Amino acid sequence: MRKLRMSCLLLSGIFNVTALYAAEDIALSAQQVQALDIVSAPLQRQDAAAGTGLPAQVVIPNNQMHIVSAPTDGFVQAMLAAVNEEVKRGQVLARLKSPALIEAQRAFLQAATRAELRRGNLRRDEELFQEGIIAHSRYLTTKNEYAEAAAELAEREQLLSLYGMSVSAIKQLRDKRVLTSAVEIVSPISGVVLEQLAVAGQRAEASAPLYKVASLSPLWLEIAVPLSGVAQAGEGGKISVPAYQAAGKVLSVGRGVDSANQTVMVRAEVTEGAERLRPGQQIEVLIAAPGSVTEQWVVPNQALVRQEGQVYVFVQTPGGFRVQAVTVVSAAAETSTIQAPLRGDEHIAVRGVVALKGAWQGLGGAE
Repeated sequence: MRKLRMSCLLLSGIFNVTALYAAEDIALSAQQVQALDIVSAPLQRQDAAAGTGLPAQVVIPNNQMHIVSAPTDGFVQAMLAAVNEEVKRGQVLARLKSPALIEAQRAFLQAATRAELRRGNLRRDEELFQEGIIAHSRYLTTKNEYAEAAAELAEREQLLSLYGMSVSAIKQLRDKRVLTSAVEIVSPISGVVLEQLAVAGQRAEASAPLYKVASLSPLWLEIAVPLSGVAQAGEGGKISVPAYQAAGKVLSVGRGVDSANQTVMVRAEVTEGAERLRPGQQIEVLIAAPGSVTEQWVVPNQALVRQEGQVYVFVQTPGGFRVQAVTVVSAAAETSTIQAPLRGDEHIAVRGVVALKGAWQGLGGAE
């Protein structure tokens, strides 16, 4: 503050600064600029479609990750897929030997026999009821018995399905009545085996994980965006990963802020070049605002001043400096990327900014 007051005194007293000749202009002569040690530098253009590199992690979308588990207790007879192997949907990944499956098949066949018997009784009593031989109450009783048997059969069939038996295998069991203890576990999707979580010969409990399978296209990126750059990361904005020739778009912008580093998690989807990325990989991502047409510039952080929540730079003019409002897209340790309606051939103050801010506040109102 002392330096700021001395700068304002120097400007108003020694150099006799008169007044702002425009609402946001600071009139300074070349001698005054030199005396205040104000240094200007040309703007450095930043491609608006690129932005500044931001840290990100490659992740697999939730709906593309599947844990293949044992449907019932049993012994692992064979593991038929290996890590990094590409598998197709419905491909057999493992085989189990399960006594529980035999019991479930026996109960299913018993339920099928009861249902068939109840169906025959229903057909007979329906004919007798239509001929007036039996009472309506007896017909309803027989009909209810068949409905209960059919429901039990459906339940047993669903249980076999949960044990991993296909529709064709269940039909074959019902037709041929041959029991088996083999459980074939198939892949629910087409993808890549990421992990093998069991080995042949071990005993597996029901729901024990055997494989982790995932589809690797498309992939997501979880990008840590500084608060100052969240406005740049709107939904639909383009993203790129130059190091891997990958590209995509922003899916969502987080509502919470990481208290440790004051960043917001932005999720993006990689739609091009996903095959060149790997889940868990740490990369740098470039983000552009959706529909952005305003030029972007890279400026030193010391060139930025803040006044009432707005960020400004001082643009050199023939008669001094012009105060120019800017939008900070992203910030790094030494530089920031800004958006502003500038031509690109301007020079901005990069040293002596404190003195310029003091002159501006003294002439244009306090902060």
